[in-house]
Amino acid sequence: MRRYALIAVPYLWLLALFLIPFLIVVKISLSDTEVSIPPYTPTLDLSGGWQSVKDFFAALDFENFVFLTTDDLYWKAYLSSLKIAAISTVLTLIVGYPIAYGMARAEESWRPTLLMLVILPFWTSFLIRVYAWMGILSNEGYLNQLLLSLGLIGEPLTILNTNTAVYIGIVYTYLPFMILPIYATLERMDGSLLEAAEDLGCSRSGAFWLVTMPLSRPGIIAGCFLVFIPSLGEFVIPSLLGGSRTLMIGKVLWEEFFSNRDWPVASAVAVILLLILIIPIILFQRNEQKQREMDQ
Repeated sequence: MRRYALIAVPYLWLLALFLIPFLIVVKISLSDTEVSIPPYTPTLDLSGGWQSVKDFFAALDFENFVFLTTDDLYWKAYLSSLKIAAISTVLTLIVGYPIAYGMARAEESWRPTLLMLVILPFWTSFLIRVYAWMGILSNEGYLNQLLLSLGLIGEPLTILNTNTAVYIGIVYTYLPFMILPIYATLERMDGSLLEAAEDLGCSRSGAFWLVTMPLSRPGIIAGCFLVFIPSLGEFVIPSLLGGSRTLMIGKVLWEEFFSNRDWPVASAVAVILLLILIIPIILFQRNEQKQREMDQ
């Protein structure tokens, strides 16, 4: 009973904070838009008993999901979000891996301090940090002033309200989520493996690519997921740093909910977004399970 009780805790957590809210969103996505509070007409009313459930399935339609395929805005927003999230994840990996590697190879007395420096930005409000980047990247911001004073540019660069600013904001914001899992993997790695590789004739760079990089793969994958998943549905960063030119599904979702007050369509957008995120995670888990079975 203790074992079952221990296992039940995370399942109850997922049930309360994921499955039930998801089913509510699915229910709204199958409803009809109305000028009311809330702004939709439920197609499933459990107070009517079993008959209402049968009527619901009899009249079930996916009109809101079909509507998403008729408007270019939505599939373009999905594709743009996937592109921005993928590029941001790669950039975060390029920046984060050397930092994690340096932390793992530093002296043990320095590691807690370096770890604290990585986590330190979380002590400041996320919104304040994004607003700070607006002051840095604007035409009159600190970055342009620095480049002009050094004579590297002749006129201010337009960085704010572009995709470049969005990439900078996402990389800066989610960099710790990439560094921490890679650092945890590299720190546990047995250093004698590198010594053995070098004794067998590998150069330091060869030992890195043949030993360190493959062994750090779990941390890289975990970091990429931790960056890609929230980046795909990001709303604050593209709204403040990207402006109206940046098209991401998080902004479309916000506008449908709060500007257009079209909750059924917005719920359909959210369901599709969640499915896009869940499918690669399931495939990755199955691949990892098969890999563990092959190793055994």
